[in-house]
Amino acid sequence: MIVKKKKVFLDASIFVAAAGSADGGSSLILKICKGLCFFAVTTRKILLEAQINIRKKLSSEALLRFYKEIGDLNPDIIKSPSIEKLNQYNNIIALKDRHVLAAALDSKSDFLITLDCKHFKTEAIRQANLPLTILTPKEFLEMVKKEYK
Repeated sequence: MIVKKKKVFLDASIFVAAAGSADGGSSLILKICKGLCFFAVTTRKILLEAQINIRKKLSSEALLRFYKEIGDLNPDIIKSPSIEKLNQYNNIIALKDRHVLAAALDSKSDFLITLDCKHFKTEAIRQANLPLTILTPKEFLEMVKKEYK
């Protein structure tokens, strides 16, 4: 029996947190996405955003960890959404985060993992009935633990 891997779309916050803590939940998510059940999806824009934030806020060791993790993870890097696609989400998410939501939906990901609860865990997003599940790293890890014992 062939099991279809589920797509996990990763926001920049996951890469930044993983670079900052090799033992944290975000690092564990990157490890899980190298396995048999899940694979990572992101965009160049998200990777660039993560790189900029790591350079600004963290050590050079963290930046090296980020580069190594990206190489080991080998995520599916999709094109950033068009402005027309972005505009479809103007009323449900902050303008600066439209590219993340639009790309996650374009990629037909099963999950969007982010630490940005302020913009992604809102009533407008809940009411939009989007065809993916938006989770924090903790929520994703709890779900994986429960479903993949």
